[in-house]
Amino acid sequence: MKIHIKRDLGNNGEKIAVKYLERIEYEILKRNFYCRQGEIDIIAKDKNEIVFIEVKTRTNNYFGNPSDAVNAIKQKHMYKAAKYFLYKMDWLDLFIRFDVIEVWLANGKFNVNHIKQIM
Repeated sequence: MKIHIKRDLGNNGEKIAVKYLERIEYEILKRNFYCRQGEIDIIAKDKNEIVFIEVKTRTNNYFGNPSDAVNAIKQKHMYKAAKYFLYKMDWLDLFIRFDVIEVWLANGKFNVNHIKQIM
């Protein structure tokens, strides 16, 4: 049962993140890109950059800030997945960026914190 709650929390956070990104005029290119190298929650375009975004959603800070979960191992997997995505799309000469979006959910309300250029 707890696994479904965690997945639902993550899905809700991603939906909020997508709406936030669209509101600030990012173009959403892909959601939940999976490959052997790793996964990326959202791939978007911000002006002339392709942005690879990890979304972390929390209801409390018992285990630290959401962005704390994007450790060196997660960053390495994001980088490898992004590299594969760019190769697959034949977009090898574009500017890229890696971001984290923290979504805090509590009492039916949410707060979004967008951290740009995490690596």
